[in-house]
Amino acid sequence: MCANYQPVTARDRLLAHFGVERPRDEVPTEVFPQQLAPFIWRRPDELELQRQAQHGLFGLIPHWCKDLALGRRTYNARSETAAQKPSFKDSWLRGRRCVIPADAIYEPCYGTGRAVRWRISRSDGRPMGIAGLWGWWRDPHTRREVLSFTMLTVNADDHPLMRRFHKPGDEKRMPVILDESDYDGWLDCPPQRMMEYMRQFPAERLHAEPAPMPPRQR
Repeated sequence: MCANYQPVTARDRLLAHFGVERPRDEVPTEVFPQQLAPFIWRRPDELELQRQAQHGLFGLIPHWCKDLALGRRTYNARSETAAQKPSFKDSWLRGRRCVIPADAIYEPCYGTGRAVRWRISRSDGRPMGIAGLWGWWRDPHTRREVLSFTMLTVNADDHPLMRRFHKPGDEKRMPVILDESDYDGWLDCPPQRMMEYMRQFPAERLHAEPAPMPPRQR
C-alpha cells in the first residue's frame, strides 16, 4: 500500500524521463490522498495519441459517487480484484490507464517495534513510473468535472525489500513500478492484457532508507 509519495514535478525531469510537459498548476512536494498530483495518460478525446501530463486527485473517484469522500480510501487498487471492485472496475474495464511519475514512495517499517517512515526510490536515481487507473467524475451540485487516479498494487509477501514494510502479520503490498520500456505498452494495451504488467519491480533496483515525517507534517 502507498498513501504518501513524492511526485515528479521538475519540468526537465518530466520531459527527460516521461516525454511530457509539466502542467502549470503547482502541486505539493509530498502527496497524500485527495491532493492534486500529475499523472500521465493518452487523452481519450484527441486523435494524436501522445503522452500528456494531467493533474488529478490522488484517490480514484468513480462516476457514481455523490461526493469526493471516497477518495480517502481509493488511492490504491489491488490489481487482482480491480476488475470486480465497484470503485475500480469501470476504469479497469474501459482501459483508463495512466503512469504516475514518482521520485519516491513512503512506507512504514516496524523493524524497531514501532512504525518508522522509510523512503523507497530507484537505486539508479531515475524516477518511478507507477501503473495506475484514472477516473472521471462530475460534481452533481456544481457540475465541475474532476479527474482522479489510483496506484495499482501487487502482493509483495516474497519481495526481498517490500516485505519489510507495514504491520507484522499484514499482507505485504507494493505499487506496480513499470520499467521505462513498458510505459507505452501499458498505456496502449487492451484490457485483457493489463494483468501482464502487474508484477513486482526487482529489489536490487530499489533503494530504501529511514525518512521520518517532519514535525510540521505529523
